[in-house]
Amino acid sequence: MNEPLPPGWRIVDDHHLEKEFTFPNFADGLAFVNRVGAVAEELDHHPDIYLAWGKVRIRTWTHVANGLTRKDFVLANKIELRL
Repeated sequence: MNEPLPPGWRIVDDHHLEKEFTFPNFADGLAFVNRVGAVAEELDHHPDIYLAWGKVRIRTWTHVANGLTRKDFVLANKIELRL
């Protein structure tokens, strides 16, 4: 994979990428989730998203590969640009 791992993201069990983002309130977290959703649609690669007050956790892997592919790293990098 030629894509770098963005800061704060971690590889979990050599299976998926994960990062938790913090926000000062629910509305800002929800707005971020909507931006992530737009990126996911653009790439046709959809992460698991957990939204709670003040935090959003993103987890991504490629289901057909049952693990990580270049698409996961591309998605993580594009998510970072939407902060």
